[in-house]
Amino acid sequence: MDINQLLVIAIFATTLVALILTNKRPSSIFAGSLLALILCQQLSVVDVVNNFTNQGLITLILLLIVSTAVDKTSLVKRLGRTLIVASFKHSFWRLFGLTFFSSAFLNNTAVVASLIGPTKQNQYHPASRLLIPLSYAAILGGTVTLIGTSTNLIVDSFMREHGHPGFNFWDFTLYGLVAGLSCGLLMFILTPLLPVIENKNRQYNSYFIEAKVEADSELVGKSVEQNHLRNLPELFLVEVVRNGKLISPVNPELVIQENDKLIFSGDIHKVDNLSHIKGLTLFAESNGLLRENLTEVIISNRAQIIGKTLKSVGFRALFDAAVVAIRRDGETLSGKLGEIKLQSGDFLLLATGPDFVKRQNLTKNFFILSEKKVATKLLNKQEWVTLGGFVITIALAATSMISLATGLVFFLALLVATGVTSTNEIKRHLPLELIIVIVGALSLASALEGAGVINSLTHLVEPLMANSSPFMALVMVYLTTLLLTEVVTNNAAAALMFPFAYGLVESLGVPLMPFALAVAFAASASFISPYGYQTNLLVFSASNYKFKHFIKFGLPISICYSTIVLALLKYTYQL
Repeated sequence: MDINQLLVIAIFATTLVALILTNKRPSSIFAGSLLALILCQQLSVVDVVNNFTNQGLITLILLLIVSTAVDKTSLVKRLGRTLIVASFKHSFWRLFGLTFFSSAFLNNTAVVASLIGPTKQNQYHPASRLLIPLSYAAILGGTVTLIGTSTNLIVDSFMREHGHPGFNFWDFTLYGLVAGLSCGLLMFILTPLLPVIENKNRQYNSYFIEAKVEADSELVGKSVEQNHLRNLPELFLVEVVRNGKLISPVNPELVIQENDKLIFSGDIHKVDNLSHIKGLTLFAESNGLLRENLTEVIISNRAQIIGKTLKSVGFRALFDAAVVAIRRDGETLSGKLGEIKLQSGDFLLLATGPDFVKRQNLTKNFFILSEKKVATKLLNKQEWVTLGGFVITIALAATSMISLATGLVFFLALLVATGVTSTNEIKRHLPLELIIVIVGALSLASALEGAGVINSLTHLVEPLMANSSPFMALVMVYLTTLLLTEVVTNNAAAALMFPFAYGLVESLGVPLMPFALAVAFAASASFISPYGYQTNLLVFSASNYKFKHFIKFGLPISICYSTIVLALLKYTYQL
């Protein structure tokens, strides 16, 4: 090997070791690899810039940005509240079904993030018996279509980079459906292996939040339990104010009536789960000021509003702001929000109007602490535009009438035009770290191929494969990718393994498609480690799981999934 090949191999090996053995972000590691390749003159800056225009990468970025807008809709959140019921069997299959089929078309990480709260909050079953199946259902659902997981789009981007047309929308569906539903059945059979452990206590400051039941509310005439008001993520119904009288504690059989004031306590960042309930109006909404950007303030010790209520002081007119929630350290608040007497040191979360910052009385009354962001409720028209536009875009791409990237560009423009999202929001949700990982991996692959490393390695492997079938080569690629995805991340595993799979395909003279599918499916098959896939990490952080719980439950799932995928690939492509 010449010096260039040795340099590229050293950078590749260092990247792999850093991904496995360090806690550095993959984006930082790949950025370092990029700089090293440019410094060693194995790549030019122009080569790196060209990788930023990869069509698969652009499609992935557009899809992730659009997914944040779709996640604003009430669809998954509303369904999530009703999922968990008294029967564990029904709860499991309802949770699995919603997660599996949602993840085939929506960002599976966002789906899991939306459903963790209702799953943890449920009053019937230990969350530890449902959270790992929730994550695995999302992983399995993501393998059903091209857009189900970023891994599929990363492999697609590599195929296009090498001059191939890439995947069609439904290329994954046969394998994903058969493997996914089979593993779902196995998971249900294996649920006795899951631990029964207490929920992890989340550290957040509990705010006091008021919401009014309107006449047309879906809650009216049904009990607290029927309305699933005890399944709201990190929000607890502590009181009901009815006709000026306080009902506390709240009985699950209490029937909700028109004009009831529901008093919640909990994490203010989850307040959007209330705004998605039809006919439930937050205190700030009734003042017409609930916005995405909320300002947190603390009442100063010389404030003129101390000892007065929000109602008596005319808070909206005085400050051009409405109170979303109140928090008082060391004391539990009670009653209607507008009738609580304010004290020095009270924390207020304010939805502010345009004149708020201009008011001269702010410094006399408040210390302004910070801005908080909460998701705001979409209008009915915006919900229809978002969901309808997404379905139409996916349908057009799935039937090959337009490319997915083209459809997403026009759909994103529609979202901006209708106010569902904004240019500032797009900038905030730009997946910069993922972009760096993919561009870094594309560049590393280009360097490996340009320096002749891939050719050298495939020549070494050729004698070993001479007496073997192409299927054995496929199994080798699959198992290596599977091992990598458990110790690094799914995206990094796909990015690192594809160049070697491609080199092997070129050497053996076999079709690329089964090997590309093998890399994509194996990179998504993170069932043994909590660190290989984002959804696993989410449920791991949300509970008191240990590493052994994933191994014990996930190993049979991984074996079942891998066996089915490999058998179907062998049968389909006659390997």
